[in-house]
Amino acid sequence: MAQQKIIISRNLKADLKEELNGKTANGFFILVDSNTRKLCLPLLDEEILSKAKIIEIKANDDHKTLEALANVWTFLSQNGASRKSFMLNLGGGMVTDLGGFAASTFKRGIEYINIPTTLLGTVDAAVGGKTGINFNGLKNEIGVINPAESVIINTEFLKTLDKENFLSGFAEMIKHGLISTKEVWKHILEFDLDNINYEALTSLIDESVKVKEEIVKIDPTEKGIRKALNFGHTVGHAFESFAMSTGKPVLHGYAVAWGMIAELYLSFKKTGLDKETLQSGVRFIKENYGALGITCKNYDQLYEYMTHDKKNESDGRILFTLLGGIGDIKINTNVEKQDIFDALDFYRDTVGL
Repeated sequence: MAQQKIIISRNLKADLKEELNGKTANGFFILVDSNTRKLCLPLLDEEILSKAKIIEIKANDDHKTLEALANVWTFLSQNGASRKSFMLNLGGGMVTDLGGFAASTFKRGIEYINIPTTLLGTVDAAVGGKTGINFNGLKNEIGVINPAESVIINTEFLKTLDKENFLSGFAEMIKHGLISTKEVWKHILEFDLDNINYEALTSLIDESVKVKEEIVKIDPTEKGIRKALNFGHTVGHAFESFAMSTGKPVLHGYAVAWGMIAELYLSFKKTGLDKETLQSGVRFIKENYGALGITCKNYDQLYEYMTHDKKNESDGRILFTLLGGIGDIKINTNVEKQDIFDALDFYRDTVGL
């Protein structure tokens, strides 16, 4: 599987023009959502926009559906797209996930690039080649792994984010710090979330993306160490699915942050994570992310969501990615039901529920 090119861009128009050179002659499409069409599309070069046909989908993750995917395929088909056409996905993780899947499957695959416009998309969804949609009430249940030709990262887009969406993306950077080195973890804890320095953020993003890219390079199809990137996600995806089932969806990064509280605890209890890292991680998340309200009556439903996690094997065990320390990754760690319930108790105690 080809390694995608990551471009940390300080001149968006020049970098995009270079990436699109020779790729727009046979049909060029830009996928946006209702937010990025208004806020982000105008930042692209007018010459590039004049060559493109714009596909717009509704914003937010609850629209990452089979219906929206079919609408993209229909637009491509009705507007003369061929196997030599090219697609640019301009948006957050929902747009790059759905757009990457649409491009990967239309006429058995057309080339595409991602320009993430959210911090979550920048450090997670747009990088690494995972694409997909939500299905049957479950996150990212249907999809393929097929890397974009390139990912162009420019922090100019991030200035349009509200605090909640910024924090949603930063949660994945917290994860990257925990699974990499003490130096990266230190940089994460020291970053001032109340007074964002975008030049410093560019360097931190570069550091964070490299953590993911190095892991993906070793294991592109998630047979082994790529499961490190799922730290916080087994519980986090369950929280996310639970919130969706109540009609009050939460941002992905918030769910992952809360999931990391539970999984840091499991790492402390089961795989030897030191108390200092447990406390520093929990403290940082508690101070910045609030809480998802759950009670012990919700534990069985949350556990049921975890049984659908894609890391699990066919024997019914729930397998976690846990930590023995910063950068000491323990994939495929079996965790019993009572231990999971204990971790949910710890989460509730930590956030004050």
